[in-house]
Amino acid sequence: MSTPDRSPGLWRRIPLWQKILVGLALGVLVGTLMGESASVFKPIGDIFISAIKMLIVPLVFSTLVVGITAMRDPQKMGRIGARTIALYLVTTAFAIAIGLAASWLFQPGVGLDMTFEANPDAAKEAPSLVQIVVGLVPQNPVDALASGNILQIIVFAIGLGVSLTLIGEKGEPVVKVFESFAEAMVKLTSLVMALAPFGVFGLIAHVAGSYGAEVLLPLVKVIGVAYLASVVHVLVVYSGLLSLLGRLNPVRYLQGILDALVVAYSSASSSGTLPVSLRCATKNLGVSEGVAGFVLPVGATINMDGTAIYQGVVAVFIAQLIGVDLSLADYGMIIVTGTLASIGTAGVPGAGLVMLSIVMAQIGLPLEALAVVAGVDRILDMARTSVNVAGDLMVTTLVGKSEGELDENVYNAANKT
Repeated sequence: MSTPDRSPGLWRRIPLWQKILVGLALGVLVGTLMGESASVFKPIGDIFISAIKMLIVPLVFSTLVVGITAMRDPQKMGRIGARTIALYLVTTAFAIAIGLAASWLFQPGVGLDMTFEANPDAAKEAPSLVQIVVGLVPQNPVDALASGNILQIIVFAIGLGVSLTLIGEKGEPVVKVFESFAEAMVKLTSLVMALAPFGVFGLIAHVAGSYGAEVLLPLVKVIGVAYLASVVHVLVVYSGLLSLLGRLNPVRYLQGILDALVVAYSSASSSGTLPVSLRCATKNLGVSEGVAGFVLPVGATINMDGTAIYQGVVAVFIAQLIGVDLSLADYGMIIVTGTLASIGTAGVPGAGLVMLSIVMAQIGLPLEALAVVAGVDRILDMARTSVNVAGDLMVTTLVGKSEGELDENVYNAANKT
C-alpha cells in the first residue's frame, strides 16, 4: 500500500521573502498599467495592515514582559538600554550627515522652479522635556494598551517584568502565562505573515497607480537622492557597524531582514512592521526573544534614521530651491539639532514633520516650503520607514551579540525562513 505524498507544494517551498518580492513586483506592474483603477486592490492591503496592527500591542507587551523576566538582572537591563539608545543616536547622526552630503552632491533643488503656499500644519512644536517625561508614565495602563501608546506600554511592561522578577517564585505562574501568551502571539504572527504577499501586492498597486508621471517628474531628483542616501546608509553604516563592532557577516543580516523591509516599505509604518521585525530578529538573525522583545519596541518608537536622512535631503533641497546658501555651521547645526530632536519627538504623532520643522527653524528656512514635497511624502515615507526598520534590526543584532544572546548558527544560516 503506497503512502500519500506529504511533501509541501511549490508555494510552501518558496521562501516568504521571495513571495513578498513577487507581490511587490506584481503590484508595481499592475499599478502602472491600471493607473488609479488599481485602487480596487487597496482593500486587500488594508486587511493585511489591520491584521498586523492587531498584533502590535499584545505582542509587544507580552514579549517585553517575558524578555525582562528572562534577564533576571536589573543591571543587565540598564546596560542593554544604554547601549540601545547610544547606538540609535550614533546612527541618527550618520543618517543626517549622509542625507546632507547626498543633497549637496547632487543638488536636487538647483534649477527647479516651484511655488509653494503657506502650510499651517507645518508649524507644530515639539513638546517640552518635562511633558515627554511625564507622558511616559501611564495613568491607566489599560487605556495605554487600548490606545496603542507604545512608550507607555514599554514603561508599564518594564515595571511589571521587574516586579515579577523581584517576587521570585510567587511570580512564576504569571510569568508562565505570559510565556505561553507570547508564544501564541508569535504563532499568530506567522499565520498573518502568510497573507503578506497579497497584502503587499494590494498596497503597492494602489501607490503605483495613484502617483502618475505629472506628480513624480518635477520631484524625481529629490526622490532619487533620498532613496540613494537610504541605500548608502543601510549598506555602508549598518553593514559597517555589524562588521566592525559585531564581527558579523552583513550579507546574512540583509538576507534576514528582507521580510521586514518589504512590509515596512509597503505599509510606511515602523510600529506596524514590529511583529514582522520581531519574527525576523528571532527566526532569521538568531537574537534571543528577551533582547529582541526589549530593543525592537524601543527602536520602533525612538529610532529616526530614515527620518533623519529625509531631514538632511529636504533641508538642503529647500535651501537650493529658494536660493539660500548654507554655511558649514548650518550643516553642523542640522546634524546636532536633528539628532537631539529625534529624542525630543519620540512617540509624538507626526514626529517626522515636527523634527523637520525644528531643523528648518534653526537655520532660518521657511516652513511653508514643506508643501513642495507634501505631494510625494508617501513615496519618501516608504523609504524612510524601511531605513528605520533596518536600523532597529541592526541595533538589536549588535546588542544581542554584545550580551552573548545571539545564536550565530541561526544568523549565519544561508536559508532564511
